[in-house]
Amino acid sequence: MRNIRVLRHIHPDSFPLPPSGGDNPRMPTYAYRCRDCTGTFELQRPMAESAAPAPCPEGHTDTVKLLTTVALTGSAASAPSGGCCGGGCCG
Repeated sequence: MRNIRVLRHIHPDSFPLPPSGGDNPRMPTYAYRCRDCTGTFELQRPMAESAAPAPCPEGHTDTVKLLTTVALTGSAASAPSGGCCGGGCCG
């Protein structure tokens, strides 16, 4: 068993979150599609309620939760050259 030493406790409120356009930036946003009118919509709700029924804005109850992805953009430093490990020992 490994001994782990906590160097510093970081409170979750110290992490800045990007604006999500919703009322509560700390609440997850889930996307749904209505099978009756084929419209898509989003709801902010707790993770514990993610599988709960979600009626569409038109009032239809036959909806399905969609799998959504997160796109990360930006630039990173170029990878070092020199084989698989970057140290030049293998290529």
